[in-house]
Amino acid sequence: MKKMNRRIFLDRSAKAAAGVSLAGVPWLTKGMPSPAARTTGEGDSNRQVPFQLGMASYTFREFGLEETLAMTKRLGLSRIAFKDFHLSLDSPPERIQRTAELVSQAGLELYGCGVVYMNNRTEVERAFAYARTAGMGIIIAVPDLPLLDYVEQQIRKTGIRVAIHNHGPGDRLYPTPQSAYTHIKGRDSRLGLCIDVGHTMRAGVDPAQAVSNLADRVLDVHLKDVSSADAQGGTIEIGRGVIDIQALCRTLIEIDYSGTASFEFEKDGKDPLPGVAESVGYVRGVLDSLEA
Repeated sequence: MKKMNRRIFLDRSAKAAAGVSLAGVPWLTKGMPSPAARTTGEGDSNRQVPFQLGMASYTFREFGLEETLAMTKRLGLSRIAFKDFHLSLDSPPERIQRTAELVSQAGLELYGCGVVYMNNRTEVERAFAYARTAGMGIIIAVPDLPLLDYVEQQIRKTGIRVAIHNHGPGDRLYPTPQSAYTHIKGRDSRLGLCIDVGHTMRAGVDPAQAVSNLADRVLDVHLKDVSSADAQGGTIEIGRGVIDIQALCRTLIEIDYSGTASFEFEKDGKDPLPGVAESVGYVRGVLDSLEA
């Protein structure tokens, strides 16, 4: 890694992979600032890292709600976005509210949901009602193109943001962030992008460059790494693949991205924690290196 403080990186990675000892990691101790709240030390402005790290619950798709919350906490993350494995989209309002309360009691913020597919108006309405009931601020979605007008109407009605998720080569609607951007650039600014950096790389697009080019619409980020920059590229532990994570993090800081960068680990579904812990440690090491 270029300009990486290796001692800090190895220290953070080892602690994450060992199960994240709260006493041994300053930013996990109550009252201490996280990497996303400390200064970068870059240039004259001494700017803070404006974004937060979170978890996309798809990572724990093979696990129940309680285990998912516990593992997210163990990783030292404080924000989570639910895939419907952990709270079905057709759940009654009482269950949605009760689950949101459980997340809060666990010390986590249920900041959003996704990926949610929107193929008709009923699915659009259901997604917004679900997010509103749970107190979520954002829906990470794949709306059909003819529904964009209606999605925009619901955004204006509820104030809930929608981030369109790109799915890489072979996706008929949104293979790249740019392909989504072309359909939303003249619309309400709360209709934006969830840049999945892995699928972006698989489509042959540099994620840092995509973030820079489309900065005005980046509302959410799915963090991951992939084994190759083509359609065959698969999820791999962050730092072992082909994505320049340092450039990505630096770009997110430069555009003053203030949302969430959530880990979505698609590998090892039945035993994801070691790989996610390594990935979290790597990203924290990168953030620390940018501060050094």
